Amino acid sequence: MAAIKIVRRKNKQRKDGTAPLALRISKDYKTNYCFTGQYILEKDWDEEHGKVKRTHPNSQKINNYLMKKLTEANDISFEANDRISSKGMKKKIVGPGGQKSFFLVAAERIETKYNRGTFSVTKAELSILHNIEEFINLKSSMNKSEVAIGIKKRRKERISKGRKHEFSIMDTIAYFKKNKKLNFQDIDETFIKKYKTFCVVFLEHKTRTITNQLIFIRTLFNIAIKEGIIDIKYYPFANEKEKIRIGSGHKIGLSVEEIGRIEALDLEKWSSIWHTHNVWLVAFYFAGIRISDIVQLKWSNFKDNRLLYVMNKNEKPLSLKIPDKAAVILKIYEKYSKQNNGYVFPFLQNADSKNAEDIFIKTRNATKFFNKYLKFIAIKCGIEKNLSNHIARHSFGNIAGDRIHPLMLQKLYRHSDLKTTLNYQANFIHRDADDALDSVLNF
Repeated sequence: MAAIKIVRRKNKQRKDGTAPLALRISKDYKTNYCFTGQYILEKDWDEEHGKVKRTHPNSQKINNYLMKKLTEANDISFEANDRISSKGMKKKIVGPGGQKSFFLVAAERIETKYNRGTFSVTKAELSILHNIEEFINLKSSMNKSEVAIGIKKRRKERISKGRKHEFSIMDTIAYFKKNKKLNFQDIDETFIKKYKTFCVVFLEHKTRTITNQLIFIRTLFNIAIKEGIIDIKYYPFANEKEKIRIGSGHKIGLSVEEIGRIEALDLEKWSSIWHTHNVWLVAFYFAGIRISDIVQLKWSNFKDNRLLYVMNKNEKPLSLKIPDKAAVILKIYEKYSKQNNGYVFPFLQNADSKNAEDIFIKTRNATKFFNKYLKFIAIKCGIEKNLSNHIARHSFGNIAGDRIHPLMLQKLYRHSDLKTTLNYQANFIHRDADDALDSVLNF
């Protein structure tokens, strides 16, 4: 029969001084551990008797729970007699769902996203896992600059290997599937607060970036609870625990006069900056379509003088008339349809149409290319605002102001909820506030 005892795993001690309690299952000179989900300080643990001392405020409840687990394990051992190994006993005790690590659950979710072709989400979520891994490997003995330099160096190496095809997305997913350094029980309020500080100090993340990471962690907790991997009592976002607040931010768009300066810009035809200029304006003319969608537009998306396409981000269909200003630019590229492999713009002409990941990579490279040249366009036009791909959408919202009915804007923006449109447009409607200010000051 197996020898079973409850022990405190000192080698798994967390930063707050607590260490996990586990059922130690020994049989045939082999040992396996089954974690109970309980974490105890050394001063509160009676190692000789395998129970929590009375110094702990919840000692009685925890000891009752531990006794129940120990009884269940011994019952399994008695029933199995000598027909089961210590590893087999652990599987029976853990039950369906198993003791999956945080990284394994995350990697399985990301793999699903990858298989569905949502590569932008895949890369963003893998980036979060790398951030979390950097946090749990953080050595307090190192100073801030050393840590920051090390993080940037490792990130640069990952990017370099990816570009050289030395390490693929699936390789990264496989790596995190094997990573058992973090359990869901480890992620409590203290962990999250320290992680937020780490993101600010060492990664220099803005509030919205940190919020997106917390949303990802919360999503994984919900998956783990649903699959029976972790008990809901460990959920760090419940009740008065960690609150995720999504700030509205401050979106800035270009004015009509600034758009006019960009339109009037005289650039060398077929140059890189000329293509960037055309792509950005077409995105603006079609109510701020995302640049990545513009890059992937094909001539087959145009029928009866209308643009018909499905957004990559939310798979929503769109039908818009071709504005006269957009038609002028599109006419220039029309005769190069065959040369561009059916695409309107030339950036995907060499992409493998049957390889979704190749299309994603070339689209991402194109958007980076645009952001670079948009900086030059801003300088040439004397625009001090941060001219970027996404500001085409903000510029449309800024000019629309409160002149277009919210329901029509919701349709143009392809928002699922009118509330999203109202919140978005609130960034650009200032008339009421301006009038109120004037009514006080103009006396």
